[in-house]
Amino acid sequence: MTDRAFTESLNRLEGLRANWDFDKLKQVIDDGPPILKELGLADAAAAKQMLDSEPGQLEAAGHSPVQLEAIVRAVGRPPLLVRNGQVEGKTQLGADFAQGTDIKITNIEPLLPSVGRIEFRNHDMTWGGTGWVIDEEDDGSLLVITNRHVAKLVARRTFLGDGVFMFGPGNIQYGAAIDFLEEVETSEDDSRTVRIQKFTYIADDISADVALARIDKPGDGLAVTPLPRAEADAENGEMIAVIGYPASDGSRNDRTQMERYFQGLYDVKRFAPGFVQVADDAARLGHDATTLGGNSGSPVISLDSGKVVGLHFAGRFGIGNSAVRVSTLTGLLDDGAAGDVHPSAGGPTEAPEGHEADHFAGREGYDAEFLQVVPVPLPKLSDRIPLTAPSDATPERPFELRYQHFSVLYGGAVKGPLLTALNVDGEQTKRVKRGSTRWRKDLRIPAEQQLDKEAYGHADIDRGHLVRRAITNWGETHEIAKRANKDTFHYTVASPQHQGFNQNHQTWLGLEDYIMDNVRTHGFRANVFTGPIFTGHEPPLGDTDAPVPLEYFKLVTMLAEAPEEDGILRLHATAYVLSQGQLIHSMLSDRGHVEAVEGFAFGEYKTFQVRICDLEAATGHDFGQLRDFDPLARADGTEAGEALAVTIWDLENIRL
Repeated sequence: MTDRAFTESLNRLEGLRANWDFDKLKQVIDDGPPILKELGLADAAAAKQMLDSEPGQLEAAGHSPVQLEAIVRAVGRPPLLVRNGQVEGKTQLGADFAQGTDIKITNIEPLLPSVGRIEFRNHDMTWGGTGWVIDEEDDGSLLVITNRHVAKLVARRTFLGDGVFMFGPGNIQYGAAIDFLEEVETSEDDSRTVRIQKFTYIADDISADVALARIDKPGDGLAVTPLPRAEADAENGEMIAVIGYPASDGSRNDRTQMERYFQGLYDVKRFAPGFVQVADDAARLGHDATTLGGNSGSPVISLDSGKVVGLHFAGRFGIGNSAVRVSTLTGLLDDGAAGDVHPSAGGPTEAPEGHEADHFAGREGYDAEFLQVVPVPLPKLSDRIPLTAPSDATPERPFELRYQHFSVLYGGAVKGPLLTALNVDGEQTKRVKRGSTRWRKDLRIPAEQQLDKEAYGHADIDRGHLVRRAITNWGETHEIAKRANKDTFHYTVASPQHQGFNQNHQTWLGLEDYIMDNVRTHGFRANVFTGPIFTGHEPPLGDTDAPVPLEYFKLVTMLAEAPEEDGILRLHATAYVLSQGQLIHSMLSDRGHVEAVEGFAFGEYKTFQVRICDLEAATGHDFGQLRDFDPLARADGTEAGEALAVTIWDLENIRL
């Protein structure tokens, strides 16, 4: 031991001697608590002899201050092993714990199965912390809570406040699960491990160290239920226990001290009793239970009420611990952190330049009956990003921004359109010059929820039409076509696009023209749905809180004559994605095509034709019956459940 470590241990021992009654500890040692055996001290007399020794005389007697410190803490604040769902050594606690504490521990043992170890997939770390079930959702799924710093080992916080799994070496995506067992001397049991579907909330760096994850409710054989939460914060001196998985952590703790204390028995479920320590300024909830790094995310449970009073997030062995208060946890759940956390839209702007609702009077927007023979209603969008209702909304069309020939469904949380829906009449096309039309805000939506010229000031970012300007230029008169042309120049119709998109104009922008030229359509009419695909990996646009989409989709519908059916008109629907490959990579990965994603190269932006059912899985949108009229889904060789994508190197590659 170094001189410094020796001195530090002596100083800690002097503090322990002043604060703890060593005579009471000797009485506990007479009972032969199991923790002594873990420390390699089967002889209780030797342990009592060390307690009688002055700290400075320990070395002369063949002992060390570190070993005595471990004994004091182990007997005074023992991290008890959990075996077969029961806490070992609960009847042999130190004198600090009142008579009957063992009964209180027994009463909360039914909560033990709801605490698990957060394990990682495709990561060089097997596991990273502790988690526990905090709530049950309406659909029966469960919410697991852990620390932000645990979740961020495999996931990244998105602009919505939730998390997406990151990619590791070889572009293999990380994953996570929670193992509700991992007790001492238990064999591996996959039935006790549940996959984490996603992190629904990861706190930002200035908020409480909290992350929430959603899992499917386990089968009947696994008694996992939400832990009850206390109605009020814990008080100083309240008796508690921390349930979790202490892990060897030599970077923050003295390795010699840890080894003497835990004897190499880490990574298994333990029950560590102690007491709450509330700081004088009440700014921090502390406790003195014995923890190590793997306890990150552990529940802090009151032994008096049997309810959670905190979420452990930091500690140093033998020094002190910190926890997030239960009032903070309850507040997060009440505020919607389970799945609907959205950044603020920012403050109001002064005198925005734009058009009020009366400017758009008479605009009918997207016509679901445009194909005349069969309706094509707007898709049902994923509820991950809430829609913003315009000021002129109607009960029948509560979220539509209605323009000439097209409509927009807008997301104020991302400051951009989530879907544009366009009717195209090829027989009434008019030639309208772009002109010097000025971009304006549509003040039917709050101005602060829209980007502007300043936001688009970055040299690498373009203001991209999600509704293609030229294809809206149709109508019975030139005035109607001009009105549609001008309507596209509103910030609610634009999305920030990296300049690399411009290299893909031939295959992306020419899709509608090519399809209408190569399919015998009824009346040369078509509908085009376009929108961004948000995965959570999007970079922010400056300091606007708006994400820059990395992928877009387009879905084209029309009526086509079917020669094999004597010219009967049928619906025809095809879907496309503009991407550097991330979406295709995820599709293949989700289907278990490991050989296809190992070393997957993300390159330039390309156009891919995808199945509508796969587009639904990627976006969370519901396109209804359109998936049943997709020629790509009927392609030969497509296996059930397999994601199929075709790279459109040339428009001739499109499968119609």
